[in-house]
Amino acid sequence: MEQARWVDSIPSAVRAAAERFGDAEALVDGRVRLTFAQLGVRVREVARAFAALGVRPGDRVALNSPNTHHWILAALGASYAGATLVPVNTRFTGPETVDLLRRSRARALVVAGTFLGTDRLAGIRDAAGEGPGEVVAGLPELRAVVRVPMGEPDVPAGGEVGWDELPSYAERVTAAEVEARADGVSGEDLADILFTSGTTGRSKGVMSKHRQALGVAAAWADCGRMRAGDRYLLVNPFSHSFGYKAGILVCLLTGAAMLPQAVFDPAGLLELAERERISVLAGAPTVFQTLLHAPERAGRALPSLRLAVTGAATVPVALVERMQADLGFETVLTAYGLSEAVVVTMCRPGDDAETVSHTSGRATSGFEVATVDVEGRFLPPGEAGEVVVRGPNAMVGYLDDPAATAEVIDDGGWLHTGDVGVLDERGYLTITDRLKDMYVSGGFNVYPAEVEQALAYLGGVHDVAVVGVPDERMGEVGKAFVIRSEEADLTEQDVLAYCKERLANYKRPRSVEFVRSLPRNASGKLLKRELKEQV
Repeated sequence: MEQARWVDSIPSAVRAAAERFGDAEALVDGRVRLTFAQLGVRVREVARAFAALGVRPGDRVALNSPNTHHWILAALGASYAGATLVPVNTRFTGPETVDLLRRSRARALVVAGTFLGTDRLAGIRDAAGEGPGEVVAGLPELRAVVRVPMGEPDVPAGGEVGWDELPSYAERVTAAEVEARADGVSGEDLADILFTSGTTGRSKGVMSKHRQALGVAAAWADCGRMRAGDRYLLVNPFSHSFGYKAGILVCLLTGAAMLPQAVFDPAGLLELAERERISVLAGAPTVFQTLLHAPERAGRALPSLRLAVTGAATVPVALVERMQADLGFETVLTAYGLSEAVVVTMCRPGDDAETVSHTSGRATSGFEVATVDVEGRFLPPGEAGEVVVRGPNAMVGYLDDPAATAEVIDDGGWLHTGDVGVLDERGYLTITDRLKDMYVSGGFNVYPAEVEQALAYLGGVHDVAVVGVPDERMGEVGKAFVIRSEEADLTEQDVLAYCKERLANYKRPRSVEFVRSLPRNASGKLLKRELKEQV
């Protein structure tokens, strides 16, 4: 991408976007509508406010707020002031958030006011307990808290700065000072620390440099053929790389407009897509599954839709087909990534339907992709093994955890993903499952994703997850958790009979439980450990 060749830091990308795209619309969030030139002005103002609040170059600024214009301005403003961004998952509890604030040694916190009935700052204060701290007791390194209004009745506890007060703080710092800070940010500086979702244990802080954050964003944009004038509906949480790097930074590099959605609401999404002529939508498979089943979609034409990108979980072939046929996307791409590398493989618009349906694309962002066996030996095309990647945009490492870093990055520089996959002769990757999700039934390896793919074609199945459960004779057998479509009257026998016709005996689930929802993290990944705990 031409844009990415001459910017190597987020501050320089902000400047370049203002210069290159100027009067084009950059950000739409309710009544807030900003051009790229106006976005640059607002980002500089927030950067000056951070400087006035005591944020120094290299300090960490934590963001614990949903997808709104405040998050975008705060994130870009923190980078412009020379700080490192620490996104916090809004689903984290008070104790989990306090753990992240302490481990990242956050200097400032931008936090949502009361939202969906929850006061996150109150939860943080309760969890931090007693101890020294200028703003929050128990957090001595935290020197400033900025509270974002969320439109619900809100009673600040005192000590925090309101979002609307930031312009007055900005007046205390000269424009020259903050421009000097932006000039001092290089591509080799630490841009962000993204904490993993913690699906298999304590979350880890994934560290990335500015050039890496922009590099993966540019690669995503190239694969999707993003262009100036696109209008990108941002539903993926900004606390996740899918929303931040494959969302905000992609738009900044390409001149696409950002339209954040704070809460995923199918009816609101469809209305917004129609009114604002949305052309790009990326999200976990559940986003598109929900849209397909939304009653508000009936008869609604959305001719502006151009590009859909999905991933983050098993993507049923049937879903890809319906996204094209029923939702009307011109192009549907699947991709594969993880916090430690963001986007590893991605399909391309020229790929045929079979490739898009059955693979996650080929390597992007300068990555080498391979599969290895349990001994670490490289495998030929067609053989399933752990997916390993190597390239310039893989993480620097885990924050303050060299042992965990060494566990996933070997002596050859290969990052071990923990995912099982198969590469074909062209280098296209098919993810079969997580190493930890695989179970052994009667001596045979079973990958639940394969069973889930088969069940996606059964009429009346809205969503499904399969886990291995203990069995005295077989060691483990499959159990399917199924969400029925509203109109369906599926029974357990229907599901088992369907599997009997299509799957080998050792792969077939032995029991079915119908549920109203499946546990997922903010990025859409199934929390199968919670299902196993239920069993």
